[in-house]
Amino acid sequence: MSEFFSSPFVVLFPTAFFTLALYSFLYKDNPMFKFAEHVFAGLSAGYYFGLIHHSVIVQQLWTPLSEGTDWILIVPTVLGVLLFARYVPRIAWMSRLSLAFVIGSTAGIEFIRQLHGLILPQVSKTLMPLDSINNVLIIVGVLATLIYFYFSKPHKGVLGWTASAGIGFIMVAFGAHFGYTVMARVSLLIGRIQFLLIEWLRVAS
Repeated sequence: MSEFFSSPFVVLFPTAFFTLALYSFLYKDNPMFKFAEHVFAGLSAGYYFGLIHHSVIVQQLWTPLSEGTDWILIVPTVLGVLLFARYVPRIAWMSRLSLAFVIGSTAGIEFIRQLHGLILPQVSKTLMPLDSINNVLIIVGVLATLIYFYFSKPHKGVLGWTASAGIGFIMVAFGAHFGYTVMARVSLLIGRIQFLLIEWLRVAS
């Protein structure tokens, strides 16, 4: 009996079951897919709750406060508690203080991150010498795409031709991203099929 429960077929059965249950949606929506979906959502919520509780609340908040090493953490603690004030109608307005702080700080941090991580590097990569066909295509593509999003004047004449070229560059970029996404999903599908056939059923190698 112990050999049966220790066999790879039985040990890997839960993983195989949920894999097949999720792919059963390709046929139609069914109770087995909904069960696997709910289990996945529940496990994910429980995992992230435990992760945040241990790594944020305990390690970064409770431990420093209990040791008296970083009293400034009282400020985010109060702001976090105020978020729950929205459940009390008389003091619900106090939760807006925390929301305003979170939205404002997040917007500021994200602005700097996008500026230094995307905009400035892209601008610097666009400023290149016209010594190759690749460099010319990059500069022309960037300018044409920017002109397409210039709506202060009608897209007529040279401006219209350039905007039309910008649409072509945009479609090429979207197509490349879509192809990359499809290939990534196909790679995941291949991995699941290999798991089912090789690791679980052992019918191929």
